[in-house]
Amino acid sequence: MILTKSNWIIVTIVSLLFWGMACMPLNLTPPAFALDYNKEILIEADFSGQDLTDSSFTKANLRDSNFSNSNLQGVRFFATNLESANLRNANLRYATLDSARLVKADLTNAVLEGAFASNARFDGAIIDGADFTDVLLRADEQDKLCKLAKGTNPTTGRDTRDTLFCS
Repeated sequence: MILTKSNWIIVTIVSLLFWGMACMPLNLTPPAFALDYNKEILIEADFSGQDLTDSSFTKANLRDSNFSNSNLQGVRFFATNLESANLRNANLRYATLDSARLVKADLTNAVLEGAFASNARFDGAIIDGADFTDVLLRADEQDKLCKLAKGTNPTTGRDTRDTLFCS
């Protein structure tokens, strides 16, 4: 077979593409994309077991929604209605819960380490085994939570009362 100049260029390009693809590392893990649910009405939505890292639910209505066993690390719940939401076993590390309404929310065994929860409301929340290490809370909310606090978080091994600095 005689290679002409144009055939040689095509063979070279195809060869480079082939070697470029062959040398690329295989990444079989699907990427997690941050999602934007700001101001959405998502009453009774099911987000259980999902990876929602760095997503945003600012001012969303998530009443009675299910986030159990979800990765919510870095998620923004600013001024979000999470009334009666299921957050059991959720990873809420470094989440923004400022001005969120967590009234009657179930935070059993949730990890909130480093979360920003200034002005969040936790009236009637279930916090058995929740880890509040380094969570920024208002003093009155911290006092309310100390009256409910019990259990040890199965993921971090920390006592809920200790993480809230209850006396």
